[in-house]
Amino acid sequence: ANPHRLAERLILTRNAEADLARQRADLGGLRPEIREADEIAALLPPGAVHQGIALRTSPLPDLDVTEACEGTNRVVVLDQVTDPHNFGAILRSAAVFGAGALVTTDRNSPPLGGVLAKAASGGLEQVRIAKVTNLVRAIEELKELGFEIIGLDGEGEISLPEMKLSPRVALVLGAEGAGLRRLTREHCDLLARLPAAGAMKSLNVSNAAAVALYELFRRNGS
Repeated sequence: ANPHRLAERLILTRNAEADLARQRADLGGLRPEIREADEIAALLPPGAVHQGIALRTSPLPDLDVTEACEGTNRVVVLDQVTDPHNFGAILRSAAVFGAGALVTTDRNSPPLGGVLAKAASGGLEQVRIAKVTNLVRAIEELKELGFEIIGLDGEGEISLPEMKLSPRVALVLGAEGAGLRRLTREHCDLLARLPAAGAMKSLNVSNAAAVALYELFRRNGS
């Protein structure tokens, strides 16, 4: 259903074909090829879970920061989040809580392929993505577009729910373990932490993104 993609080839198992027929799914004029499940698995990269369906499409368009952020007041910025499952889960949360764009590094980011798309559960097709060579420069571009840059950090000086938020917010998250890089931290307007009740202070990056995006949605709405 993504108008920015061209669907090129659809492969189904018999069971998947029957399921789609019962759902009266729109196949976009594609004539599906029927294959066994193991034949489909052999065509896909390791870790891609196909559930009897595989679709080959054209890649997503290359967007710059301005193009990706058009028409949205919430943006997610990822500082070298490399795990495709985490990246995909963050995309899913962004789509649910109204963050219309995601900015990430061209290097040290996972490919926008089947593993990530599966974890995103459709979010890959709904959230515009800008891949950039220089994240600090991208953050400065976001500032020029009127976004307040909030870095999520366990040692942040203020709890996110206590913050007075600007109408346009870019939420910056760092990689598992390493967190935000020094230059990234220094170019954030504020560093915020999530409140924690016990001795454990940190969450998986995708869980932290979901909690923070919910808080931004709760405060600022759609």
